[in-house]
Amino acid sequence: MINTNDHILGMIKIYVWSGFYTREDVDQMIDDMLEEDADESMLRSAVVPEFEKKAAAELEWPRSTDCDRLDEVFDALNARGVVALQNAGYTSSDGIADSFEIVHKRGRDVCKGYCFYHGQDLDRVVNGKGLWLAFGDLENDKDGKTAIGNLVKETFESFGFEVEWDGNPERRLRIPKLDWRRRGR
Repeated sequence: MINTNDHILGMIKIYVWSGFYTREDVDQMIDDMLEEDADESMLRSAVVPEFEKKAAAELEWPRSTDCDRLDEVFDALNARGVVALQNAGYTSSDGIADSFEIVHKRGRDVCKGYCFYHGQDLDRVVNGKGLWLAFGDLENDKDGKTAIGNLVKETFESFGFEVEWDGNPERRLRIPKLDWRRRGR
């Protein structure tokens, strides 16, 4: 069984390498994870070196990364009427809630559906296990959901990503090969 310190160190690494969080964000996230048996001083001292390690690695990355292309796909989906969110909450329920909050702001008349990945998906992709994508239409209609799934699949493929999906609207899409290199904020 993994101990508290090892678990939090692993989460620090994911948060840093995800590229979505600042040092201050990660420090605050540690507050949320601390338990009585955690070595707070050691954990907090691990944050800056991990950011420095990532910054050094970024110098060796190509100018355009898979994450840059991922941003382009999400922009394209948003332009096509699909609310497309990255790192939307930590669970599917969070991602759906975040998506419908955006639908409400934009208006149902300009939104066809949604697509997102959430924090648990981010954990997996940062660890090299591919990216899972949730999607749906606004009415939870099987045909509508299938159409959104096909649109998401086609859009990802048009940007050069391999997509695994059997066409079942109740199953998420998967991008099996995604080299997670997101430059920091």
